This record gives sequence, structure tokens and C-alpha cells, in this order.
Amino acid sequence: MALDGTLLRQIRHELESCLIGARIDKIHQFSREEMIFVLRLPQPTEDGSRTVKLYLSAGADSPRIHLTSASFENPKSPPMFCMLMRKYLGSAKLVEIRQIGLDRILHLVFETRNEMGDLIQLTVAIEIMGRHSNIILIDETGRVIDSIKRIDDTMSSVRPILPGVRYTLPPAQDKLDLIDVTPEQIEQRLRSGKDTPLSKALLSAVQGVSPIVCREIANYVFLGDDCVISEMTENHFDRLRFFLTKVIDYAKNYTGTPTSVIDSRKKPMDFSFMDIHQYGGSMFTRTYDTYSQLLDDFYTQRDNIQRMRHRSADLLKVLANTADRIARKLSLQQKELADCSDRETWKIYGDLINANLYSIQKGDRTATLVNFYDENQAEVTIPLDPRKTPAQNAQKYYGEYRKADTAEKKLRELIEEGQQEAIYIDSVFDALTRAQTNDELSAIRAELAEQGYLRKKGPAPKKGKEAKLAPKRYRSDDGFLILVGRNNVQNDQLTLKDARGRDVWFHTKNIPGSHTIVVSDGQEVPDSTLNQAAIIAAANSKAADSAQVPVDYTLIKNVKKPRGAKPGMVIYVNYQTAYVTPDFELEKRLMID
Repeated sequence: MALDGTLLRQIRHELESCLIGARIDKIHQFSREEMIFVLRLPQPTEDGSRTVKLYLSAGADSPRIHLTSASFENPKSPPMFCMLMRKYLGSAKLVEIRQIGLDRILHLVFETRNEMGDLIQLTVAIEIMGRHSNIILIDETGRVIDSIKRIDDTMSSVRPILPGVRYTLPPAQDKLDLIDVTPEQIEQRLRSGKDTPLSKALLSAVQGVSPIVCREIANYVFLGDDCVISEMTENHFDRLRFFLTKVIDYAKNYTGTPTSVIDSRKKPMDFSFMDIHQYGGSMFTRTYDTYSQLLDDFYTQRDNIQRMRHRSADLLKVLANTADRIARKLSLQQKELADCSDRETWKIYGDLINANLYSIQKGDRTATLVNFYDENQAEVTIPLDPRKTPAQNAQKYYGEYRKADTAEKKLRELIEEGQQEAIYIDSVFDALTRAQTNDELSAIRAELAEQGYLRKKGPAPKKGKEAKLAPKRYRSDDGFLILVGRNNVQNDQLTLKDARGRDVWFHTKNIPGSHTIVVSDGQEVPDSTLNQAAIIAAANSKAADSAQVPVDYTLIKNVKKPRGAKPGMVIYVNYQTAYVTPDFELEKRLMID
């Protein structure tokens, strides 16, 4: 789990610096395991706001606590735990935030008055422990008032969490506390696990560090590798002590950097309280001003990807089934086409029989004749139908030839259509994998329905009433507008209707991707803009994770759409090819909306 004890310590410090003295204004529970405390600050923030939202989650896959700017839809009727929290914590003042060592547990201590008017302290414990995560309200005597997840004796005989039960901390682990040890003490503990990789040994020995931090330490020690401790030299241990000193300083003195790791598709992969270098060029990092911003952005993006994956599941199934159907049909047609390759033999047999009618009798089962088409004049034995005359046998072979010839022509047409359909389905799949909004999904859904792959639901929308999805927009360093289609229908719109004059068209060569247009406004487009547009086209294609991607480009007048072609399918002439490597930092920098 990336949200380790050290990162939680940074969050505690960050929350403590701005929330102490704030009062609870509202409490919302918008899901079974997630809550929001709206806190009224004693002093306005830099932007003049007097309230902030503190997010708490006990979800097994994303337990955490941080400030958030996201909006959440609340249920019509608040859950019982939410109502209980409102009863006990309404207008309560936050007076302390505690962390026990580097455990992934924060105690939010609130000051409030009980029913008798006496000033008391209540504690909200947020425990970040994977599937055992919880949010617990504790009274002034240390007993549980209630929790977002009740844990009875059947679920845990060691530590039940039920109303009236005394709250206890989870059993302590036999690990070294990162902020209370020296690098030498950690080294001494590690030397006992000689056959264990360094990253795993660190994870087992040190409290407060996640796997990504342990891998980063090993990456530094072994210069990009992770070896077992028995293979470590004194130089390795020197490097280990040096880097551990830095990590301990990050933990003790809050000197780390909120950092997230994203892949080439901008998918959030991991995060930490320190710079991450272990992935080389295969991943990218992004830093934030605060840990709340880091976690808010990381999980918002991740949750959005998960929601998009869920909402696009039916489309992915349709595309997968269609691609499978096309592949099976093409395989059968290719086999039938191979069978047609014997058609010339049937014609030769007919010609040979016709040339030797005088020597063949009705009732013959074979005829051995000289093949005058063969340069060696070799003999060939031709099967005959004894019920037919020689002329009828010849006509039978001519019929087989004509049927095979007609079938071959038709099969070639069908195979070409099938291959084009497979290319189209692949292009839709590519657009679907890059879709990031519900509007993009809706546009792809409408396209598939229009092409007959999905059943249309409900009445067709009135013309002029549909929300128009705008293409992606970029501005090159030379000031030229670059437009990128989000789906095949929009690709057609950009290329065939919107583009004009000396506009330049880009597309990855024989690879599914978006149509990309440089709007020239009648000017000559410089090479630097052509190069940036090619990079953007590659980044918005199926080859986004590749290097040296071929991108064809030509003037828009050289691009045409064949009659009856699927959306997004075009042909072009007089083109040049650039080989570029997608640069997502450049793409992000040039994007203007």
C-alpha cells in the first residue's frame, strides 16, 4: 500500500497546520465506507474560503484521509452511522491530530459538549489497513460509540470493534520505527536475512515504508536492480546507509515531495512522499504542492478510470465479440479461397476432354490424355462420370471452373470487406481505450448504434438537440492550432468538412489512431509544428506506448473518403512519413482545453 505510515505522517502534519481549531459544519456519508467532514476554519484560506472538506475512506482498495475539492452526491436518506456522527460531533472543534509512531492510524480529537453541557473530548480514529480499514468514533472514556464497520467476535477474536467495547490499538508489529532508528540499526536487522531481496527485507524490517519506497531504496543501492542481501558489498551498504539517512530525514522533518507515478497513458500507478526514479523512462512522475492534492488527484483519476471501465464494459464486449466473429469469418473465407485455386485444373480437364471426344466412350470412369498445356507433354488421368457423355463430362468441368472463378471473385470482395471492417472495429476499440469522459463514451456508443453494432435505445434525438463533442485542441509553439478527433465520426468531420486549403492532415501509418489537423490559415506550416503535430498524432493512437512511430502527413486536399467506407476510413496520396516518439509531457503542455 502506497499510503504508508511515513506518508500519513506528512498528511497529519499538513492537516494539523491548517485544521486545528476548525469546527465541524456538516457531516456527509455518501457511500457505505466514505465520509466528508465539512470544517469551518478559524481563519479564511488564501482564496478567501472559510470551509474545507475533509475526506475519510475505509474502503479496502483506497483507504485514506485528506482534504478534497471534489464533489460527491449524497444519498436522500443519510445512513445511521452518519446520523450518529452528526449527533455527537455537530459543531465540535478539532483540537488535535495524533499518530501512534508510524502506524497507519490517525486520531482526530474533537472538543464538544455532552447533553449535560460538560466539555468533553471525542476521538475519530481513521485506520488505514487495507480490508481492515475503519472509521471509529470513541468516547472520552476510551470506549467505542460506533464504527463505520462493526467487527464482532466471529470476524476477529483479537480486536472486536463494537459499541461499548474498549478501543484498543492493533497488535504491534516487530518492525523498526523509521523515525526512531539509525541507518546502522536498520542495516544490522537486514544482515540477518541474507537470502532475501533487499526491497522485501526492508518492507519486513522497517515500519512506515511502502513497497514503492523499498524498491526505490534498492534501486539506488544496486543502480537499477534489486539483489539479495548476501550479494551486497560494503559499497552497497555504504550507499544503503546514505539513502536511508535521506529517507529518515524526509520522515522526521517533513522534507519529502508529494509525488505520483503515471504511465504513458496518464493512468495513475503509484505515489510516494519522495522522488521516484526506479521506473526509468517507462513511467513519468508528477509533483504536487500538498499531499492532499496528490491523493485527491490520484484517486479521482483512478476512480474515473474505473468508472469509465465499468461504463464501457458493454461496448468492449460488443467490440470483442465482433472482432472474434470477423476473424472466424475471414478464416473460413481464406480457406474457401484456397480451395478455389484448383479452378484452372478444371478448365484444363474440360479442354482436354473436348480435344479427345473421339477416344472417350460413355461409361468410361477415367481418361488418360496427353496434357498439351504441359511443356513436357505429360499424360494426365482425368476422373469421369460414367453416366455422362464425354461432352457432358467436359461441361461438368467447365461448370466447376466457372463456379470456382465466380466464388474467388466474390470471396476476394468479402475478404476485403471483412479486413476493412476489422480495421474499423480496431479503430473504435482504440478510441474507446482513450475515452476519458461520458460524452466521449456516448459518442462512441452512438457511432456503433448508427453502424448497426448496437441496438438503438429509445427515439432518435432531434436534430440540433445533441450536445456537440469538441475535438481535442492544441497550440504548437509556433502558434498553429492543432485539432485531434476523439472518435471516427469526429475524424470524418475534421478531415472532410472542417479542414480547408493548406491545412495539413496527420495519421499513424497502418495503425489505428485519431485524425490530426494543423490549421494553417493559409500560411506555410513550419517543420517544428509539423513535428509537434506528428508527435501528438502518435500520442493519440494505438502506438502511444511505442517509439519511432511512423506518422503519414499530407495536405488535406490529398485525403479522400471511398464511397461506402466506414466512419474514419480514408485514402490519401502524395504523403510523407515522419518517425516520432510520443511525448506526453509535450502533449500536455500544448493542450489548450
